[in-house]
Amino acid sequence: MAYFETRGLVKFFGGLAAVNGVSFQVGQGQICGLIGPNGSGKTTIFNLINGYFPLNDGEIYFNGKKISGLKTHKICREGIGRTFQVVKPLKRMTVLDNVLASAFLHSRTKNEAVDLAEKTIEFCGMTAQKDKPAGSLPIASRKRLEITRALATKPKLLLLDETAAGLNPVELDEAIDLIKKIRESGITIIIVEHIMKVIMTVSDRILAINHGMVLAEGTPAELASHKEVIAAYFGEDYGA
Repeated sequence: MAYFETRGLVKFFGGLAAVNGVSFQVGQGQICGLIGPNGSGKTTIFNLINGYFPLNDGEIYFNGKKISGLKTHKICREGIGRTFQVVKPLKRMTVLDNVLASAFLHSRTKNEAVDLAEKTIEFCGMTAQKDKPAGSLPIASRKRLEITRALATKPKLLLLDETAAGLNPVELDEAIDLIKKIRESGITIIIVEHIMKVIMTVSDRILAINHGMVLAEGTPAELASHKEVIAAYFGEDYGA
C-alpha cells in the first residue's frame, strides 16, 4: 500500500459532482502537485482528505490506515496538516501565539508547546516577526505564517493550498525554498498551485484534474507537453 492513497473519491454538491472518481497515490517523502483550472475540484479534494467535507463515495488511506470517515481533528492527529487558500490568522494575536495554538496539539505542557512553536517559527524564518500582531503582516508573511501554523501540528503529510498566490518574484523564490526545506525535513507534501514555476520546480509527480476527474498524471516534463492538460488551461486552440 502507498504511503498516501485515495480510491475513487466522489463528492456531490446537490446534483453537481465536484469530485468524481479521483484516485491517486503519493510515496513517502514525495511532493505531489495537484493542478487544474479554477473550479476543477482541487480544494474540494483537500477538504475531503482532511475530513472537512464528508465523502459520498471512496476511501482514503494514510500511513497504512484508513482515515476516511474520521473527524478533522483526528486526521490532524494522525499526521495530516494543511494550509488554506484564504489565510485567516488570529489577527490580534502575535505570530508566536498563532503558532502556539497549533503547537498544543501534541504538547503536554505550555513550556513544551512554546519550545515547539519557537523552533517552528525559526525553521520558517519568522523569528524577527514572532512578537508582531498577525494582522499587521503583509500577505507574503501571512502565507508563511499559515505554513508555520500547519507545521506546528507536526505533520507527516502537509497539504499546501495556493501558498504562493499573490507573491512577487523574490517572495516566490523564497516560498519555493521553504517548500523544498520542508520536504528535506522528511515531510511528504501535496500542493495545489496555479503558478507553474512553483509546481514544475518542486513536484516529483503532478496530477491534473478537470471537471472533478483525473485528466492526466506524470512527471512535470510529461505534463508540460500534455495536449489535454494544455487545452484545459488555455483552450482547445492551444491544446491542438
